[in-house]
Amino acid sequence: MKIINKIFGGINLTWPKLIILSVIMGVYTAVMAIVPALHYTSFITITATFEVWILFGIFIIMNSKSNLDSALKCFVFFLISQPLVYLIQVPFASMGWDLFQYYKYWFGWTVLCFPMGFIGYWMKKDKWWGYLILLPMILLTAYEYFDYFSVCLFYRNRYIIISLFCIGAMILYPIAVFTNKKIRMTGVIISCVLILGLTVFNIINPPIYSTDILGASTENQLNDNYKVSLSDDSYGDVKIRYDEGLEDYLVHVDFKKAGKTQFILESPDGKKKVYDLNIKRDTYTISEVK
Repeated sequence: MKIINKIFGGINLTWPKLIILSVIMGVYTAVMAIVPALHYTSFITITATFEVWILFGIFIIMNSKSNLDSALKCFVFFLISQPLVYLIQVPFASMGWDLFQYYKYWFGWTVLCFPMGFIGYWMKKDKWWGYLILLPMILLTAYEYFDYFSVCLFYRNRYIIISLFCIGAMILYPIAVFTNKKIRMTGVIISCVLILGLTVFNIINPPIYSTDILGASTENQLNDNYKVSLSDDSYGDVKIRYDEGLEDYLVHVDFKKAGKTQFILESPDGKKKVYDLNIKRDTYTISEVK
């Protein structure tokens, strides 16, 4: 508990320290985006979603000396770190400087950091209404947890680190921000209820990636007399369907998990074609095995 109190409220966060932290986080995030091996892992999530940045926002607020100090430091932290993320990526990205078009979204949030930092400082008053200021940050983290745990189930634990981070953060924030035991306990209970509810919902409703992988444009004689299957049916369900709008037979798959398997297409005369499938959460690659 002493360590938590030290980190969230016991650090002399001077402007030089804040600027150094901003640069470190900007460089770190850019590296996560640049390294291909980190794509589709927990480490890439910092480039797209809020959960880790919320942690740093609360850290800055709790170590600020006034509402204005909190607002300015939150604003400057994101004003330095976010454009730096894109600047470092420019030499490595095919889009070059056009990559900065994505910064518009984050710049909007950067501007909002000023009022959020100003209002957030009142959490340090240790009052019940302070929890209402914290609650949107917990709910946003819960939203990210819901999404990443769903992806985690699809990838079979590939996103487990970020899912556990969100769980830990939701429980940590009421403890880190407040000293009042009743507020802490209430906050932890609310976070646990959210975590349990979202976890159960995702388990009951596992993620499915539905898509069409082949059509008549690929197999000129494809029709409902063909047989289709996956070499490992645990990856999903596959069938041939007729699309009225396209006037075309399509091979439709409901993928249940990511990974590599083979798709088998058998014609009415018994001839088979085998395709390698590499499945991801929202995309896939398919190539015929010669």
